[in-house]
Amino acid sequence: MQAAIDVIAHEHRSITAVIRALEYLARDIAAGAEPDYEVLTVILDYIETFPNRLHHPKEDRYLFSALRLRSPAAATILDELEGEHRRGDELTRELRYLLARCRVDGEGARKAFASAVEEYAKFHWEHMRKEEDLVLPLARQALTDEEWTAINAGFSVNDDPMPGLAPRQEFDALFRLIVAMAPPPLGIGPSAAERRRS
Repeated sequence: MQAAIDVIAHEHRSITAVIRALEYLARDIAAGAEPDYEVLTVILDYIETFPNRLHHPKEDRYLFSALRLRSPAAATILDELEGEHRRGDELTRELRYLLARCRVDGEGARKAFASAVEEYAKFHWEHMRKEEDLVLPLARQALTDEEWTAINAGFSVNDDPMPGLAPRQEFDALFRLIVAMAPPPLGIGPSAAERRRS
């Protein structure tokens, strides 16, 4: 059972780190800073590709489907979480739209973007808490060793391309790019002031 749970926890930490960076940059924008469009675009690329195209599909396909069969009482929370996976796609598209508006609509658009980031982050934390505090304990109780073996095998394909998905190495490279581009304390890239001077 532990392998899949470890993968979920690790991926939640990676996603959380990127969303925290997004929140930090959005707060600066709300306070009047010029958006760093390059860094923000790479962050949204990561959110769109890693959670939405790799992490959530694995949860739906392997963990949630097994738990549905074993525990009908889990259906309500699983329906909710799968709906939130789809909602995450919509929210990411909205963030991209609002970021594009920041280029032409000035302060009002920047505040709207920062507010949408805050809402997205809240959505993410609540979603993750449901998975970790409700679904994983249910799964630990309800699923058999044989089911966990199949789930672990499904989650172990992180390094292999799944149909329509990029390999894990591409997501790791995107994460490293965020760290390299983001200003301190988020990463090791130049500060906003240094970018403006260059």
